[in-house]
Amino acid sequence: MANLPTPLEEAASSLSGGRPLFLKREDVHELGAFKWRGALPALEAFRARGADGVVTASTGNHGAASAWAAQRTGMQAIVFVPEGASEAKLALLGELGAELHRVGDDLDESKELAREHAAANELAFFEDGAEPAQFDGYEAIGREILEQLGTSPARVIVPVGNGALIIGVARGVGPVLGVVAKEAPVMALSVEAGHPVESDRSGTFADGMAVRVAIPLAVEEMSRAGMPMTMVSERAIARAVGDFAAAGIRVEGSGAAALAAFRELEPEDDPTVLIVTGRNIDDDLHRRAVEDPESFPD
Repeated sequence: MANLPTPLEEAASSLSGGRPLFLKREDVHELGAFKWRGALPALEAFRARGADGVVTASTGNHGAASAWAAQRTGMQAIVFVPEGASEAKLALLGELGAELHRVGDDLDESKELAREHAAANELAFFEDGAEPAQFDGYEAIGREILEQLGTSPARVIVPVGNGALIIGVARGVGPVLGVVAKEAPVMALSVEAGHPVESDRSGTFADGMAVRVAIPLAVEEMSRAGMPMTMVSERAIARAVGDFAAAGIRVEGSGAAALAAFRELEPEDDPTVLIVTGRNIDDDLHRRAVEDPESFPD
């Protein structure tokens, strides 16, 4: 399924509550997440500019996608990850042959160390969310939704980390709603302000949304488009992970965030689409979310 459209499926009634709801299953890709769509065109662009490899930072999925794309473009991927990164995602990175540096307390600290490494070694730095080619890759998701659904949805709910995914999806499909974790609010706060704001919080178990420092290009694009944003709690995300599991779908926290947001919205007659961004979550964390969602903060 390297470059094939991902499925659009009608959600089980246990997830939809009887409302028209569809799932865009980015989790079924061989990498278990959507990030390949942005990484491949970005590395092709780096390659065209003469780069032999890239240095990047990630909580896991972006790094895996960069390593996967590097294999397909004949490049090297050097990936910096936080010290507390998901073991499931680290295992995938190892399988894909990335040169791994496990340093930093959070994603943004790892990113600064990656940027310094790239500069010191005269290597290209690939900042997730800051490469326009990524937006083009994610736009395909929106186009696929229109083709598969056969009509325009009322809205597409998109988990937001650095913002590249929602920008691309909006270009392809139109109406979107971004969702961030309350414990990692910087992108929502920045879009509301119209410029990047400072935040000291990124402590969400939905590591795909664990952003503390906003990406200026993404904030500019999202603010210009007037993209609406909402926040959901860790407990709401955990409950959604459990509900997906009961429906036979394994998702990571960011993959469940769109469902958590959907449940807080007023009903719509036209269908809503949720982007199920990924499935790569450590077993212990998944078990806790499924069995004890009340242990997460509200």
